[in-house]
Amino acid sequence: MLGLSIGDNKKIAPNTAGAFARLYEENFTKVYRYISYQIGDTAIVEDLTSTVFEKALTKFQSYDPRKANFLTWVISIARNTVTDHYRMNKKELNMKIENIKSGDISDPSPDEAMIRAEDIKRLKGCIARLSKQEQEIISLKFGGEMTNRQIAKTTGLSESNVAVVIFRTVRKLREQYHGVEI
Repeated sequence: MLGLSIGDNKKIAPNTAGAFARLYEENFTKVYRYISYQIGDTAIVEDLTSTVFEKALTKFQSYDPRKANFLTWVISIARNTVTDHYRMNKKELNMKIENIKSGDISDPSPDEAMIRAEDIKRLKGCIARLSKQEQEIISLKFGGEMTNRQIAKTTGLSESNVAVVIFRTVRKLREQYHGVEI
């Protein structure tokens, strides 16, 4: 059979390789950002993101789009990969923000860069004070850009519960952010 080799002499059909490549391109950034919300070291984030997509490619034949969309499926793999990483390194799962989305692509002035760095430091401190569940849901929502329905499927919570957690957590972050000293 002609196809793309995925290691251990396993091959996948060319049309499957094209489908996976398209899904990879559409979801890579979301998975990368989700993991970066969990882990502060860029090199580890890159390694784990690669591991996630390698696992997804290996298991792609078993992916069923009727059960969940690809993003939900691959984020589940990412969650397990991050958990395995912490388990292997015997570290407590402690969320750290490394990549915070920026709406401004232009180079900031030195003053703006300093203010932004202080804002990020303050926000990281606030996020670190959240419960693990709140950190996880915030990571899925803003890092993984998942909908509340996708988060509910991924976490096993109800969609309304996810919405309430997000609302309360964002409110808590706002209150902490404006009252926290750097």
